[in-house]
Amino acid sequence: MNASAGTSRDFRGLIREVPDFPKPGISFKDMTPLLGNAAAFSAALSEMASWYSHEEVAYVVGIEARGFILGSPLAQLLHAGFIPVRKEGKLPSASRRAAYELEYGMSAIEIHEDSIPHGAPVIIVDDLLATGGTARATLDLLEQLHATVLGCAFLMELSWFDGRMRLQPHEIRSLITFSS
Repeated sequence: MNASAGTSRDFRGLIREVPDFPKPGISFKDMTPLLGNAAAFSAALSEMASWYSHEEVAYVVGIEARGFILGSPLAQLLHAGFIPVRKEGKLPSASRRAAYELEYGMSAIEIHEDSIPHGAPVIIVDDLLATGGTARATLDLLEQLHATVLGCAFLMELSWFDGRMRLQPHEIRSLITFSS
């Protein structure tokens, strides 16, 4: 099931667009104004937590780096643990690696091999769904570890990239959707 949650609050107005960052032609969606507004940040996290309040989430898996900002407090709201998915070479213990394409390049991520017990219910959290490459690589790692993925939660989604298709059949939720 794919869902895009509606919101009673205009979070979109707190997202700053930065043209030509990190390279020409990219219009970066900067969430720092939303983060700096305590009421809006709290409301956004509460709404995202409500998507999974009926689930038994054991772990929130946050993707480096902005997924950490959202995932850690979301884990607290859901009474769950937090598992970081880090950029290649940043984890100190035995890990699994997955390479992926970004909308503007290549990268790789890793997760500790012993971070998630077999079958544990998890959600993936990140700031942005665009092409879905990072989230797909994270899903691949979680499948290798035999986690039960309940869904993927994003603060923002760039719908014209159609990243949702790469994450099928998992539930995908976005607080803010930008259309072309």
